[in-house]
Amino acid sequence: MRQLSEQSEPGRATGTDGGGGRTIRLRGNVLVVTDDADLLAAQLDGSGTRGPAELLHEPLMNNISTDEIIPGWCCYWYDEKLGDYAYLGLRGKTVGEGALKAFAPQIIVSGEAKGCGSSREHAVYAEKYAGVEVVFARSFERIYEQNCRNVGIVTCDDFTLLDALLAGEELPLEAFTRRANDIERAIIDCGGLFGFNRAGSAIRPRFDAVRPLNAVEKIVQSRLSARNPRPEDGSVRVGESYFVETDVRFSHEYVTPMAAGMFTQQFGTDATLARPETCWFFQDHLSLASSVLERRPNGPELIARVDGLGRRQQEFAALSGGNFVGPAETGGSRAICHNHIVEHVARPGDVIIGTDSHTCTAGAVGAFAFGVGATDIANAWYNREILVKVPGVIQVNLLGGLRQGVCAKDVMLTLLAHPEIQGSRTLGKVLLFTGPGSAGLNLDERATLCNMAVEAGGMTALFEPDEVTYAHLARRGPGASTGTAVRSDEGATYAAVVDLELGGIEPMVALPGDPRNSVPLATVREEVTVDKVYGGSCTGGKAYDMDMYASVFALARDRGLKVPAGVQAYIQVGSEDVMAYAADRGYLDLFGEVGVTVLPPSCGACINAGPGVSERPDEVTVSAQNRNFPGRSGPGRVYLASPYVVAATAIAGRLASVEDVFGTRVQA
Repeated sequence: MRQLSEQSEPGRATGTDGGGGRTIRLRGNVLVVTDDADLLAAQLDGSGTRGPAELLHEPLMNNISTDEIIPGWCCYWYDEKLGDYAYLGLRGKTVGEGALKAFAPQIIVSGEAKGCGSSREHAVYAEKYAGVEVVFARSFERIYEQNCRNVGIVTCDDFTLLDALLAGEELPLEAFTRRANDIERAIIDCGGLFGFNRAGSAIRPRFDAVRPLNAVEKIVQSRLSARNPRPEDGSVRVGESYFVETDVRFSHEYVTPMAAGMFTQQFGTDATLARPETCWFFQDHLSLASSVLERRPNGPELIARVDGLGRRQQEFAALSGGNFVGPAETGGSRAICHNHIVEHVARPGDVIIGTDSHTCTAGAVGAFAFGVGATDIANAWYNREILVKVPGVIQVNLLGGLRQGVCAKDVMLTLLAHPEIQGSRTLGKVLLFTGPGSAGLNLDERATLCNMAVEAGGMTALFEPDEVTYAHLARRGPGASTGTAVRSDEGATYAAVVDLELGGIEPMVALPGDPRNSVPLATVREEVTVDKVYGGSCTGGKAYDMDMYASVFALARDRGLKVPAGVQAYIQVGSEDVMAYAADRGYLDLFGEVGVTVLPPSCGACINAGPGVSERPDEVTVSAQNRNFPGRSGPGRVYLASPYVVAATAIAGRLASVEDVFGTRVQA
């Protein structure tokens, strides 16, 4: 079985046009991923009587997450075995192990926002190893589409081309890439990013005339690589791609082994990391996985795979000279990657890439931070460069202040349902939080907003640095760098401007299946009895999150209330620093007194790899994490809510607000 470190060059052609250029023609199966599970199953087992052209008239499945394309535990592999697991997590459980690979679709088709969620490149390799060469969708999430391009899978949102292929036409590759810019097109032509590098392309991106720039454009322009020099009278252009030098690169144990294999295969066994002191390796995602995996039928095999990923990562980190943030002596991790980067590393004006979609968390300090796949990180280890398509920027103007008992999680869930944010309006764009309401949000609350930008389909989010930012940086101690303050020019251009009155926001909840299923909590009329409550992850495990949990649990203790029998409640800190913060304030004792189990740092239940995961489809969890895609945290149903609501729910044993349970509101 081939490892990715030994992979062959992706297929470069499915036909020829007689002139040496690549062409694409239909010579295999087409899978149309419909909302109707029966229609999908009939295609896979051969019992269907309707062809692809007819099935395209049916509603297509939207928002297929990378968790559905390849469940988290399947990422313990990073070879051709991924093809057997392709679409194993798809909602409805229509696709069994090996089913997609047996069908071997040359083309796969779905609806809006294909590839939302995690940055895991395992998802596109699962499709590739199952036979997929071309992916059609109404729209694509940025990281998924970039990962496809990097490994040689063609993506297309023009369904007229699909109609032509189904009619038997042979089409030039350029028909599929005409909406791409020159560098993107060249990468596709070369079969992927590594092929593009070997070809030594000298494509020069285009620039606009000098103009006022927003903060995101300024950061990109300040970090342009020498291989795409900017003319003195030029400015970066929205929609154009440039190679940009990074300030920080990090990866976790899910992805490091895959990327390390690519790095060695592409650059040689003697290759070294460029500026290894700016590279970080985190062993955070699977540090508590064994406690969950040991209860599964193939538990010993899975645990062995997890152990192997950790060893491979630690070996690579030691050889490369990068910074390794590994297990804690008391269990779990020293820190979740995003928490550590915000606490100790990120600075205003930095370009930060990480192999995790929630890398955008570091936008809280004014960094341009975003998730990438394994190919991108392997390439960036070698030359510090990342290809950036200059995004449109949506200015979110925060006005007023939040009411008591309402927090940033409610703000984000409100934004996910906002008419200027929902749907595909934010795909690939950046949310730039501005306005007088920003001053009332502490650094941890800003981190929550930036963290969940990717749930809105955005590339990332950030706040321009201010007094709150510099107070946070000052806590790192004397001599710590404060980075480069970058603020938007007067007259800068935005893709949209959204005014959000913070005073009108109320407690929110995201219904199971997607973070975008967000509604005011007060509109949920039926009683939702819960089995588990989880307050943790990079979104809900920060110091201020502990303040919010504690404000509710203190009220419960004062009234003699505890977590009821039959409900399991967990609070998981995001770093050792947060654990020390909670201990100093007596929170750990408080949590224990009301019946809550405190867990050490780890991604844990959020990635289906720690205490708090669901075990059965009928289980209900209310969680402070950032996403609730099908199968993300086990087979059960997951509601997303704020730390206030999570804590109140833990005491009530049902989905509830603080006011519902105690007749009053609290404020951390």
